[in-house]
Amino acid sequence: MYDWTSKIILIVEDNSLNYEFLQLCIKKTSAKCIHANNGKEAIDICQNNAEVSLVLMDIQMPLIDGYEATRIIKMLRPDLPIIAQTAYALDGDKEKSLAAGCNDYITKPILKRQLMETLNKYL
Repeated sequence: MYDWTSKIILIVEDNSLNYEFLQLCIKKTSAKCIHANNGKEAIDICQNNAEVSLVLMDIQMPLIDGYEATRIIKMLRPDLPIIAQTAYALDGDKEKSLAAGCNDYITKPILKRQLMETLNKYL
């Protein structure tokens, strides 16, 4: 069992069902979840809330995609862990996410165990 009572996780996800799934996976850890629907919201939240402990970043989003949002957030908060989450598990996607500044990468459909182990590495 994970105890992330003092942690705030920003879930950047434009699909409400995916957000609900991620929130449910994290719920038992006592971490607080914040939701952003697009990359612009994610940037604003990270810039204005120093308490955010980790970002789960969807790559394919409206307004500003996850790659660009990650680059901007890393300029503002270089030490903030960002984990890319994407349905695009093609050759080179992991490398592209890491090159944009993501600390790690998980593919959809997300498995709860993999999600929790990945989050635990950074929290």
